[in-house]
Amino acid sequence: MESANQGLLADAMTDVPVDNAARGAAPEGLTLAEEEELRAELAKVEEEIGTLRQVLAAKERHCGELKRKLGLTPLDGLKQNLSKSWHDVQVSNAYVKTSEKLGEWNDKVTQSDFYKKTQETLSQAGQKTSAALSNVGSVISRKLGDMRNSATFKSFEDRVGTIKSRVVGSRENSTDGLHSPSGAGDKPPQDNAPF
Repeated sequence: MESANQGLLADAMTDVPVDNAARGAAPEGLTLAEEEELRAELAKVEEEIGTLRQVLAAKERHCGELKRKLGLTPLDGLKQNLSKSWHDVQVSNAYVKTSEKLGEWNDKVTQSDFYKKTQETLSQAGQKTSAALSNVGSVISRKLGDMRNSATFKSFEDRVGTIKSRVVGSRENSTDGLHSPSGAGDKPPQDNAPF
C-alpha cells in the first residue's frame, strides 16, 4: 500500500504545472531571490495539495470498496450521520439551555392559577359531555328496542321472512340440479331468524 502511495506522489508531482505566465515584476519589498524562493515554495505546496487530493481519492475508492464488501449501503452511512448529528445537537449548549428554559416555562404555566382553572373547567366539560353521550346512547338503545317490539316492525319482519322463504324455496325448485344442503326437499326451511 505504501508503494502505491509513493507512486501516486510521483505521478502528482508531474501533474501540477508551474505557471510561468503569472511571473511578472517582483512585488514591492521583495528581492528577486525572495520572490524565486516564494514561488518555489508555492509550487511545492501546490504539488503537495495535488498529491493529497489523489491520495484522498484513492482512499475514498478503497473505503467504498470495503463498505461494499461489508454490505454497508449509502443509506446506512446517512442514518449514522443523522444519528450522530442529532446526538451532537442534543448535547450542544444551546439545546441544553433551551430545554432547561422550556422546562422552567412549563413549570410556571402548569402552576399558574389560570392554567389550573382552565384545566378544571375542561375536565368538568369533558365529564358532562361524556354523561350526555352516555344518556343519548341509552335512549337510542331503548328506542330501537321499543321499535323492534312494535307491531309495525313485527309485520315488516314477517314480510321479509316470507320473501326470504320464497326466494330460498324457488332455488330448491329450480331445474339446475342444485339441491338444498339440508336435504329438506320441497319443504321451505324453517328459519326463525328475523332476517
